[in-house]
Amino acid sequence: MPRSILDESRIHPAIRERVASHQQAIVKEVQAAVGTHAVVVVGMGQNPFPKKARKLLDAAGVPYHYLTYGNYFSQWRERNALKLWTGWPTLPMVFVKGTLVGGANDLDKLITSGELKTLLA
Repeated sequence: MPRSILDESRIHPAIRERVASHQQAIVKEVQAAVGTHAVVVVGMGQNPFPKKARKLLDAAGVPYHYLTYGNYFSQWRERNALKLWTGWPTLPMVFVKGTLVGGANDLDKLITSGELKTLLA
């Protein structure tokens, strides 16, 4: 089932550019990292789940690139742009070979099942 995204024709022409360019620096930074590294973890300070994802990858011996953006009190607008871009509501966001695979618990399932090795092969 495709996720619902507001069609551009339903956005007034006067605000389309503002919508399209909102917080794009952070999105482009993550896109560049995802295009460069096999595994990327996007997280934030004070949140235990990005730390869990990194520990899981370390234990599995999988190298990764980590991007961190603020904490609960800072950079929430920037992180919100990432959530709008991906449709994923929480952090971390874990990307494997350019594909969003979910968060820490989803990563744990991929490692446990052996699917992460398959995705990285």
